[in-house]
Amino acid sequence: MKINYNNKKFKPVQNTKNGETTEETIFEYKQTGNILTSEYKGGKIVNGHLIGLVDENGNIEMRYHQVNAKGELMTGICFSKPEIMQNGKIRLHESWEWTSGDESKGHSVIDEI
Repeated sequence: MKINYNNKKFKPVQNTKNGETTEETIFEYKQTGNILTSEYKGGKIVNGHLIGLVDENGNIEMRYHQVNAKGELMTGICFSKPEIMQNGKIRLHESWEWTSGDESKGHSVIDEI
């Protein structure tokens, strides 16, 4: 099934402790062809952007950068795998890794709102 993320909004429902996104963080996705972009903010994140590529199964490979509430510039990579929930909305299961700071890894789940 082909997934298009254009104009969809997502918010985190779970994250590992070393992550910065919270339920207050809102992602606004835009997609043109297989290129995905998003601006996001809220909670511990003052402003963030991501860019990624969407494959034929809706999986996303992305890079992100954000400024947190401490004024730090943080960067990372993320791989997201979609699940279509019973209500028809998209849930993304994410494996991510900081490319700045402590370079730790984590997992998060974000749901379409």
